[in-house]
Amino acid sequence: MVNIMLNAELIVFGVVLATLALLASGRLRYDLVALLALLALAASGLVSGEAAFSGFGHPAVITVAAVLVISRGLQRSGIVERLALLVGRAGDSPGLQLALLLGLVTVASAFMNNVGALALFMPVAIRLARKAGRSPSLYLMPLAFASLLGGLMTLIGTPPNIIIATFRAATPQAAGQGFGMFDFAPVGAAVAFAGLVFMLSVGTRLIPERRGSGDQDLFEVQGYLTELRVPDDSRHIGERLSALRAALPEGVDLVELVRGDERIMAPSGRYKVREGDRFLMRASGSDLEEMIGGGRLEMAEEPKGDSGDNGDGGSELRTFEAVVRPGALLEGRTVEQLKLRSVYGLTVLAVARQAGRLRTRVGRIRLRAGDIVLLEGQFGAETPEVLMELGLLPLAERSLSLKPPRQAALALGLFGGAIALAIAGLLPVTVALTGAAVLMVLAKVLSLREAYEAIDWPIIVLLGAMFPLSYALESSGAAARLAGWVLSAGSSLPAWASVTIILVGTMFLSDLINNAAAALLMAPVAVAVAAGMGASSDPFLMAVALGASCAFLTPIGHQSNTLVMGPGGYKFGDYWRVGLPLELVIVLVGVPVLLRVWPL
Repeated sequence: MVNIMLNAELIVFGVVLATLALLASGRLRYDLVALLALLALAASGLVSGEAAFSGFGHPAVITVAAVLVISRGLQRSGIVERLALLVGRAGDSPGLQLALLLGLVTVASAFMNNVGALALFMPVAIRLARKAGRSPSLYLMPLAFASLLGGLMTLIGTPPNIIIATFRAATPQAAGQGFGMFDFAPVGAAVAFAGLVFMLSVGTRLIPERRGSGDQDLFEVQGYLTELRVPDDSRHIGERLSALRAALPEGVDLVELVRGDERIMAPSGRYKVREGDRFLMRASGSDLEEMIGGGRLEMAEEPKGDSGDNGDGGSELRTFEAVVRPGALLEGRTVEQLKLRSVYGLTVLAVARQAGRLRTRVGRIRLRAGDIVLLEGQFGAETPEVLMELGLLPLAERSLSLKPPRQAALALGLFGGAIALAIAGLLPVTVALTGAAVLMVLAKVLSLREAYEAIDWPIIVLLGAMFPLSYALESSGAAARLAGWVLSAGSSLPAWASVTIILVGTMFLSDLINNAAAALLMAPVAVAVAAGMGASSDPFLMAVALGASCAFLTPIGHQSNTLVMGPGGYKFGDYWRVGLPLELVIVLVGVPVLLRVWPL
């Protein structure tokens, strides 16, 4: 029997380590990694065939899906956009505007998806930066971090809170009762407030101020890779390439010459320019406009249509920038595969990637989350919906399209009613929120198609597949063994040190892998540590919830961090430069408050 348990522990440890390695490497998407872990457990016999997919029916999975649909309904209703208007009316003080912006995104993130709240306020932040003559890098990282801090305050603020609530319900001392809607608020609000104060007073001074090449576009990206063609009437035909280089704006990098089937990297200046030659160039958006002006060069993929109205009375040909959201339809696909022009009437003119230098022809670039694309197309009333479908967040200044007040009141009423029913104990949280999501569709706050598109299916697959792994950690004894190591490490330390170890360990894990996965892996360990100490599991589970949502050290720790990397011009090291002291503040504030509210 002992040998069987040891073998089970070794298998579970092996699966967990392999899962962590794959998640941290980023070579496979996290939902695929979770499915591989699930299949490994099923093949080893640690999880039965009947139980292998039971996680997909778990209340936490259903709740997360319902929250995502409700979040989209709140977005579509215009509630948050109305709040965004307040920021621009907060006077001329950039500090006051930033404080109000961070406060609003924090509150919004407590009740809706973090990334959704960030996406709504991100164009507002860029607009404010431009108005104040400041770099958007000073606004966007604090905004992303505020979206994470806001999720700490309620049960539905972030998936880790929902996961932890279900684990609490499974502990004997809880008698089947999970954490309530606002049980997270005392600790979450204290930590969020401390984090915002830090960001406004110290954090913004640690963020590097990155600017574009011109004052007109402060979020200008220097690294666009685009493909230009020599038209038949270009004045450069017959010139040496050295002359063409001399005529280009300063800072433009001619990467490659494409002549027929021949590709010439870093071509010599002795080449003579011919009609139809194509050049891969790295430049900013304003430099692109200068290069194609006067018929000297043209876009290799020239958009169709004229620059005026297209017949619908409300569209015009426009060029605008957008960032690829995590989990977008475009992610992992090339521009050629997408066929955006034929399907959506959009042309990708150029692509920029902050984390690396692109050298592939534009049509063959495989897009990633955080990439910035320069688009051209007919911009009309339906364009925001098209961009939302594609998973693109426009960065250019745009007017806010507000829904009628009745629509906003209806969405808010349905959501508020669900929260009230859950708090009063009249309906379980899962049932109340699912009911609100269904009623939003029936009331036409959003369409059925939009409801399905709102669900982040990779997260749903991750949760459904990881729950059996989490349970295997507990049933195999692996969680108890990990807990024993934690208890041994903290044997000569006060009891609060064990809570701190769990918190810091979860933080570190969440900086490397998806925060929901971190919560699922650490929750059984936290319960085992509490049992080993003969203490309440509540402070330990709360420490896991807090740590799982505090991923501030890397751009891959959370989707919000990834989303602002390109538009903010951040480098990988910029995150830990600000995030490390922020996480220290969270530990110093969070542990005392946590132990006071949830004593051992």
